[in-house]
Amino acid sequence: MARQTTYIQAVNEAMRDEMRRDESVFIIGEDVGRYGGLFRVTRNLFDEFGPRRVLDTPISEQAFLGMALGTAMVGMRPIVELMYMDFTLVAADQIFNQIAKMTYMSGGQVHVPLVIRGQQGGGKRYGSQHSQSFDGLYSHFPGIKVVAPSNPYDAKGLLTAAIRDNNPVVFLEHKLLYFTRGDVPPAGEDYVVPIGKAQVRREGTDLTIVSYSYSLLQALEAAEELSKEHGIEAEVVDLRSIVPMDMQTVLDSLEKTGRLLAVHESYANNGVGAEIVARAYELAPGLLKAPARRLGMPPVSVPVSLTLEEEILPWRRQIKSLVLEMMGKG
Repeated sequence: MARQTTYIQAVNEAMRDEMRRDESVFIIGEDVGRYGGLFRVTRNLFDEFGPRRVLDTPISEQAFLGMALGTAMVGMRPIVELMYMDFTLVAADQIFNQIAKMTYMSGGQVHVPLVIRGQQGGGKRYGSQHSQSFDGLYSHFPGIKVVAPSNPYDAKGLLTAAIRDNNPVVFLEHKLLYFTRGDVPPAGEDYVVPIGKAQVRREGTDLTIVSYSYSLLQALEAAEELSKEHGIEAEVVDLRSIVPMDMQTVLDSLEKTGRLLAVHESYANNGVGAEIVARAYELAPGLLKAPARRLGMPPVSVPVSLTLEEEILPWRRQIKSLVLEMMGKG
């Protein structure tokens, strides 16, 4: 029987269950031990597994990602927590030049079963250096899988799949998702959500909205309001996995609706939305009744001011406005 839990608890349970199942799984990062992580995602894991499997590190992302890479190469399965995904940039060489490329450069002799997870995104007034979204950056480099679940069920199932994967997987959490609630299977029940498979969250006939992570929740809210206020029925596709990307589910939806809008919180410029739109034109241009569009962050740094931050975040209000424009009602 399903039970309700929070997103943050679902992530915690996935790590705990996999650490119980496989002794090669361990957690490494800043304040992940006794403190339980800045956002309390690793809470209580230190008490059960101890300091050898829940490792607190100095403030050096480059160092502990290098350590995680080394352990993964010899058969361990590290889960690396980045306190903020913004700190990706501190360890960019380790991630994009070493972790992403090691299997290729070793001719397939070395695998890197490593997960990088942590929170990103705006909405908390954390400012430019703690509010960015990195899905576009991570998806640009070959050798890394990228997932961004929008609900507790997918968070637990996708993280389980990521930990078991023999390739590097980046698991993106949005800070505003942590205390959202949803159904998950009973405690102890083993399940995975396959990486690379999208899901239709809302049926519709007029337009397809493709999104993921917290933006997916905003798209669903926008779709319900568009239905009630304007009679527009949007189909909402949860991409879930950015790399690999399930375009077939998107195209199946587009075949019904003929219109496409890709929405995400990372920058629109050279972003995931642009990729979705480009693939739609390349793979099935005949399905489009009107020009496909994308909605992402404008090319500005994220401000601390609540009013300014809300103005630039591509959330419900902006989604509704663009859909009305696309439907000729703007």
